[in-house]
Amino acid sequence: MSTLQDSDLPAFFREADMESNAAQRATLRATQARLGGAVAAAVGGAFSLTLHQIDVWAWIALIGFLVALISELFLALATPEKRWYQARAGAESAKTLSWRFSVGADPFFLSLGDEAADSLFRQRVIQVARQVTDSVQLPKGDATAPSDGMIALRRSSLENRRVTYLRDRTRAQRDWYTDKAKFNRSRAVFWRVSLIAAEVIAVVLAAGRVFAGWEIDVAGILAALIGAGAAWLAVKQHSTLRAAYSLTAAELERQMVSVRSANSEATWAQSVADAEEAISREHTMWLASRGEVNEDVGRAQL
Repeated sequence: MSTLQDSDLPAFFREADMESNAAQRATLRATQARLGGAVAAAVGGAFSLTLHQIDVWAWIALIGFLVALISELFLALATPEKRWYQARAGAESAKTLSWRFSVGADPFFLSLGDEAADSLFRQRVIQVARQVTDSVQLPKGDATAPSDGMIALRRSSLENRRVTYLRDRTRAQRDWYTDKAKFNRSRAVFWRVSLIAAEVIAVVLAAGRVFAGWEIDVAGILAALIGAGAAWLAVKQHSTLRAAYSLTAAELERQMVSVRSANSEATWAQSVADAEEAISREHTMWLASRGEVNEDVGRAQL
């Protein structure tokens, strides 16, 4: 039986995938530095300690503000977040096109013939590449060409294409979505509990100052921590992703029944197209949740 892994997809996909992963890491690290700097500045502003005529906590506050400022400027000027989203859109679009081509699904029907299908595939990938050209550059060489593995799978029997598609695409994606849904559920619970705990502590300390005359005052620090935690949750979107991933995993489970039962090239082409639509819808929802929707990229997948 054949296999088709990410390494077998066109060079454009691999370039977009690497660019998206690199931009994601840069975005998250810069966000962590910005929020961490703000918290450090709040801590430094709450205390005072002079050693050899140097106010140590004042320096900590200054460094915290500088880190936050530099991180904010990096996010604004280098726009890694935008590159992350655009490159991911390009990679996922190229991936679904590659699978549609490889198994003879709409619009790359086997009836088109090898030459026409190859030409149409290249056109669609180039169309995707043009829409994300600000974030992903086409690698040198024939970056939009279907690989030997894709062509070999396309030319194989319906049963071989079915087994490969179920194993390497729908089941792999379903498992990925299921695992990610579980991960995001646990992280959402962790952060919510942590924020609630911080808010309870803040209420207790504030009440102590009001009613018991406590002199301790860390309200600014706790406010900074709570604000940083809320901002981090807004970036990670654990609850939103949990719901979206769970829904897509369930949809793919249903689509697998249709893929298994397809007994002709016509029904097969449609069942695969429906499964790919389920994956594309999840990604479109992900982009929309982050304020990035590129309808032209979406149309190139069809």
